[in-house]
Amino acid sequence: MNIGKKGEEIAKNYLLSKKFSIIKQNYYSRFGEIDIICEDKNYIIFVEVKSKFYLSYSNLSERVNYIKQQKFLKTVEIYLSENVPKKQPRIDVIEVIIFKYRYKIDHIENAF
Repeated sequence: MNIGKKGEEIAKNYLLSKKFSIIKQNYYSRFGEIDIICEDKNYIIFVEVKSKFYLSYSNLSERVNYIKQQKFLKTVEIYLSENVPKKQPRIDVIEVIIFKYRYKIDHIENAF
């Protein structure tokens, strides 16, 4: 399993442990992908998952740059045009840093 898929699995399990309901994983449009679509009692949440090994020097939050945000927003718009949710949409980013025997999660609500 690659680092991206491992991070998505960790993020999904984290969301389930927080009582979110998973609607869909890996929703694709011509503009890009939404890693996880889930909901809580108030929101439908579109989640971008960013993962890295702890030794990596990259800054995860910088990987969701302006261009990535615009593609993500277009993909969210397409999803919303195909599926009319009864809840307010929200965009979150979950950062997963994977250590040798554990991981760290940073859940950023209303990320952009």
